[in-house]
Amino acid sequence: MTTKGPLRRQILVPISSNNINKIMALFNKHIANINRTLKKIKSEVIVNSIQADNKDLSITTNKVTSNLNLNIIEKYIKNIDVIDSEDVMTSRLSQSKLYLKILDILYLIKNTNVLITSKVVKKVLQSTYIFNDITLTSKPRIIKTSSKSDMTII
Repeated sequence: MTTKGPLRRQILVPISSNNINKIMALFNKHIANINRTLKKIKSEVIVNSIQADNKDLSITTNKVTSNLNLNIIEKYIKNIDVIDSEDVMTSRLSQSKLYLKILDILYLIKNTNVLITSKVVKKVLQSTYIFNDITLTSKPRIIKTSSKSDMTII
């Protein structure tokens, strides 16, 4: 079974709820103005909708945005007359939660009698360049594959 996660075409702009209400009052105007600004720089990105929740504006586009497009949209929102630009935080693309399963790792650290722990796994992951931008939401779980085996699943 798969579940639908956040869209990479979604831009999240943290902002105070008072300012969100002011923006949402004229959201169609803001969509048109953002699209006009993006068209001036010959961007293929188009804003489709603006939605709001308690803390964020959610701006959905037709394509994944580049940093340039992201900065233009953020700058537009900060320059809206009726809001306080200091209440607008740095915008970001939505992030996905992924689960990583590592198979067949030795249960003992090589050439020692020390058991592998979640701290060791976390340290190794943080030191590997592939995981530079990864944030662990919980500590890694280490499960021995069987009582007679020297292998684990993380």
